[in-house]
Amino acid sequence: MNAVLKVEHLKKSFGDNHVLKDISFDLKEGEVLSIIGPSGSGKSTLLRCITQLETMNAGTVCVNGKDMVVGVDKKGVAKYAPASVLREIRLSTGLVFQNFNLFPHLTVLQNLTIAPIRVLGMDREKARKRGRELLKQMGLETKEKAYPCELSGGQQQRVSIARALAMQPKILFFDEPTSALDPELTGEVLKIIKGLADQKMTMVIVTHEMAFARDVANKVIFMDQGVIVEQGTPDFVFNQSGNERLASFLSRFAQG
Repeated sequence: MNAVLKVEHLKKSFGDNHVLKDISFDLKEGEVLSIIGPSGSGKSTLLRCITQLETMNAGTVCVNGKDMVVGVDKKGVAKYAPASVLREIRLSTGLVFQNFNLFPHLTVLQNLTIAPIRVLGMDREKARKRGRELLKQMGLETKEKAYPCELSGGQQQRVSIARALAMQPKILFFDEPTSALDPELTGEVLKIIKGLADQKMTMVIVTHEMAFARDVANKVIFMDQGVIVEQGTPDFVFNQSGNERLASFLSRFAQG
């Protein structure tokens, strides 16, 4: 099976700060990748580069068979594909933020339908039907007329997941989806993500929830200081690696 996401030698700097230093990995359709590591290791920047919220300095990213970068310019900086290709790639990815990013002036259902109607050109009634199906999947079928401020943090995050799914992405990215939630609300969001994994949704999840990262993923990457220190199956990364830096990181979570 071909990789639906292939990242090769990705580098990203902010001035003299080299945030990502030669990152490479791939992901096949239906696989789930958990990315773990200390704060400041480059995990969120990596997601932002793949989803085009940041520009990379060098390297290649291939999403669903389409190359985001097509070479380098005279200065050796990554040269991006034409706008039409970048749009196709953007539409094949969805990103769920840690802070929800819902439109506060729109109802829950309107948050789900605005992009499919305006960006995909979907019929309004079809978009509303799809939106209601997703709300039911999230356990929020009674909240379609509510506004974000009327929802708990866990409910808002489930709406954010539904909104991303409404665009029918090939890959869904999560940037620490539970970090803004109270502990009692974290479980309901993780349950939804686990359900998507069971449905073979291709996902990349940056998370500080170690047990969840281990249980939901097919692959785990441990990042530190802008590099991939270790990667492999959950069993290998969490139980067999022997890497001292990884062991030190995991021991702090076990103690906390």
